[in-house]
Amino acid sequence: MRRRRPPKKLILLYERLNGYFGPLRWWPGETPFEVICGAILTQNTAWHNVEKAIGNLKKVEICSFKGIRETSEEQIATLIRPSGYYHIKTARLKAFVSFLEHEYGGDMKKMFAEETISLREKLLGVKGIGEETADSILLYAGGKPVFVVDAYTRRVLCRHGLISEGVSASYAAVQQFFMGNLEPDVELFNQFHALFVNLGKKFCRKVPLCRLGCPLYGTPFSEEGERSCRMGPQPGNGNRILPCRA
Repeated sequence: MRRRRPPKKLILLYERLNGYFGPLRWWPGETPFEVICGAILTQNTAWHNVEKAIGNLKKVEICSFKGIRETSEEQIATLIRPSGYYHIKTARLKAFVSFLEHEYGGDMKKMFAEETISLREKLLGVKGIGEETADSILLYAGGKPVFVVDAYTRRVLCRHGLISEGVSASYAAVQQFFMGNLEPDVELFNQFHALFVNLGKKFCRKVPLCRLGCPLYGTPFSEEGERSCRMGPQPGNGNRILPCRA
């Protein structure tokens, strides 16, 4: 079935962000397993903390299926401590490794050879793996055309009137907004998600910095977006104009 032409607003959004940030080459990782570890460890923490944790795993050469499987939970927890919630995340790493061994004999290639929808459902059945983590694994480790949605994505779309709060801001609805309007392109989905992350970190924060160089400033997508861009609070002014609570 042919997809309809992407909405002009979506094209403009991508062009503005891509023109500003350029190729981001996300997700960092030397192997698919390392990417999966990162997807699990990044839950509820900043990426620089994940880098420290993964660096610790790599120093002792256990950032692998065999390494995580054969290393004690106590040792793993100590190594990934910088990522926070380290006991919980240790259990999640172990749960994924157990899943990989039970379902695919520890073979990553065999796992990613499975049909995307089926594999996604199985990943969601692994304790501690939710939609964002599962889709990050599929896209960044498996090279499958699945759009990853996060808080930054919702915040940007909400503030610029491309989605509204409530049901339309659910994970599934936001994901369908992209996958229903764009061709299933791994590189495009990869870059688009990375652009939202970078915009959210640099400009579209909880207190937005619209007038400090945001590439979307001056190109509002709706009256709501225009209000956000024109009135977005800047450091020290005390205003909180937040069209979206994300």
